[in-house]
Amino acid sequence: MEIAKVNPPKGITVKQSVRFGKPCIKGTRIAITDLLNLLQMGYAIKNIPEQYPGVTVNKAKIALDYAAKVLGKEEVLEIKSC
Repeated sequence: MEIAKVNPPKGITVKQSVRFGKPCIKGTRIAITDLLNLLQMGYAIKNIPEQYPGVTVNKAKIALDYAAKVLGKEEVLEIKSC
């Protein structure tokens, strides 16, 4: 997946030197995947700041919107069995 195809919005940074190039909340080392993991565990968006005080609900929404756009560009290939 090439993240460069979807430019990160304000508030999201992608740097190879931070979290191996994973998209993060600007000014933090909190990756968007960290937020997705919280949602998978049952957290509501409004509760994300409890786990990550540097992330507001608005920042979380921006990050999740970006994740949806990136995943929408991802190509899934079928793997055929031998």
